[in-house]
Amino acid sequence: MTEQQSEFWFNTRTGEVEEGKQSISSERLGPFPTREDAAHANDKLAENARKWAEEDAREDED
Repeated sequence: MTEQQSEFWFNTRTGEVEEGKQSISSERLGPFPTREDAAHANDKLAENARKWAEEDAREDED
């Protein structure tokens, strides 16, 4: 299986990237299209949380 066909997951317990569903669902984030994307899962979550907080703040102002 090539990297383009695989799904990658970030294991929140171990901090490791996994190819395919290797751990229980409560311990993984994803899927991500590449190993590198999965490795930066926490960064992506933080970015999304920041965007959502900004959107909520704008909605509260209206």
